[in-house]
Amino acid sequence: MTQAPLHTLGFQLGPRFAEDGSQGDRNMWLLPALLLLCLSGCLSLTGPGSVTGTAGDSLTVWCQYESMYKGYNKYWCRGQYDTSCESIVETKGEEKLERNGRVSIRDHLEALAFTVTMQNLNEDDAGSYWCKIQTLWILDSWSRDPSALVRVYVSPAITAPRRTTHPVTPPIFPVVNPGRNLSTGEVLTQNSGFRLSSPHFLLMVLLKLPLLLSMLGAVFWVNRP
Repeated sequence: MTQAPLHTLGFQLGPRFAEDGSQGDRNMWLLPALLLLCLSGCLSLTGPGSVTGTAGDSLTVWCQYESMYKGYNKYWCRGQYDTSCESIVETKGEEKLERNGRVSIRDHLEALAFTVTMQNLNEDDAGSYWCKIQTLWILDSWSRDPSALVRVYVSPAITAPRRTTHPVTPPIFPVVNPGRNLSTGEVLTQNSGFRLSSPHFLLMVLLKLPLLLSMLGAVFWVNRP
């Protein structure tokens, strides 16, 4: 009498347990599938991660993509998050340079990469940018354009110190007319570095010259025969 209710109970619980087990298996396989899908989307587009440029110079960023995105448009946007970044410049599905102000983009189909060039950098250009591929997925939380974060840093320009040069003062020489012979007094007079009326010259004539002559006379007087 006890086996029949147990058998009936087992019959009633068995399918329910089997159904719960199948749902658990489906959930167990669904999570890795979603993880693999997200991982493949993240790896379908790669960038340098971070780049550094100098103010006033140019900066080029390479972003690599998979062959499945060869015919898709690529674009460069700026913002903290890839879902709300502001598009700056984008390609048109062919190898043609597209420009918007100081920023240009070009798709290289054979290399499976596209390049973004920022010219005449300034400190305001530093920030978070995204390499992105425009796809036709439904815009929801699980499907979004493949993107790769690129942080741009701008260092100040290095200016060389200025060298101050002093003009070289030319030496002063007397101006001599080739057709005229100047005497020694005229040469000394024309030389701006030596004047006949200078105090030193007058002192030499009035004081030093008689003193020198007196000393010479005393020497001759002592050494006379």
